[in-house]
Amino acid sequence: MRFLLDDEQREFARSLDALLTAADTPAVVRGWAAGDHGPGLTLWRRLADAGVFALAVPEAYGGVGPLPVETAVAFVELGRHGVPGPLVESVAAGVLLGGVGGPAAKEWLPRIASGTAVVSLALEGYGPYALDADVADAVLTVTGDELRLTRGAGGATGPGAATGPGAATGPGVPTGPGGSTGRPAPTGPGAPTVSVDPARRLFRPEPGGEVVAAGPGVREAARAAGTWATFATAAQALGCGEALLRATVAYVKQRTQFGVPVGSFQAVKHRLADTLLGLEFARPLLYGAAVELADGAPGAGAAVAAAKVAAGEAGYAAARTALQLHGAVGYTEELDLAWWLRRARPLRDAWGTPSACRARVLAG
Repeated sequence: MRFLLDDEQREFARSLDALLTAADTPAVVRGWAAGDHGPGLTLWRRLADAGVFALAVPEAYGGVGPLPVETAVAFVELGRHGVPGPLVESVAAGVLLGGVGGPAAKEWLPRIASGTAVVSLALEGYGPYALDADVADAVLTVTGDELRLTRGAGGATGPGAATGPGAATGPGVPTGPGGSTGRPAPTGPGAPTVSVDPARRLFRPEPGGEVVAAGPGVREAARAAGTWATFATAAQALGCGEALLRATVAYVKQRTQFGVPVGSFQAVKHRLADTLLGLEFARPLLYGAAVELADGAPGAGAAVAAAKVAAGEAGYAAARTALQLHGAVGYTEELDLAWWLRRARPLRDAWGTPSACRARVLAG
């Protein structure tokens, strides 16, 4: 099977790489971790303009999807550049809402595709947290056969927030008699849970929320959304590993010992070669899973799980290699590399731990 990208897909990757390089993503990540979401939301809008969030949204709702291969291309670049925010969750939310349809899909899918709404998501079986719920315009949760939506505080600061004249009628702002919109008022998600990666802010979803869909179709749509979330996270992990390897190769060419670059030592070469092999073996699994998703193959879920195991483990191995070969400087927060080091392990475990994904592969 041929897994080479076509000319348009390669150009898409190059355009995203150029966009993210110009955006100074390390500074964006530092700001996001410190609670300054402004630069990150500006970048969110630019990614939406590039079509990233429309890739999993059906055409009937203003998207261009589902396009799994292009999604993989995009999320490898997002992982390579360390872009913060509920990127995976917004894409998976597009799959979830597209599967259930109804008024919620009509309201939120065009906003997800256009980047005017940031959406986070929590599904049973994938952990109790919603990523960056404090900045989300909506948090979706599925429990059993019920899909609930909690309108978040993100409407006040998110990419679609009203800031000019008339801003008092923006999302979530009371406008009716007595200050009521007729909808549940936005609520804050509380304090975040401490994460290995400070730029991945984990919140437990608020209890309750508006039931926007119910029935067996919700469970099936949630299963598909979880598969897409696992798939996009695998792509992020691969990109993160590539960035770590690239930075490490550049560093060992510069650092000298006994008068020669440490990269000339055989032990260092072998460690870097093993890291590269892990990443390169994960790549065809990722794009093979994308093809199966695009074809709606019965084994797509197992293929995605296999890709997640390979990419997650390879990305984490790249982090361990980077830390060892950078030496003590690798521990310092002043070095941008530290943010990628901290992200590799959470990406390995998010939306499907290695053990859970291996069990999924064995189940077929």
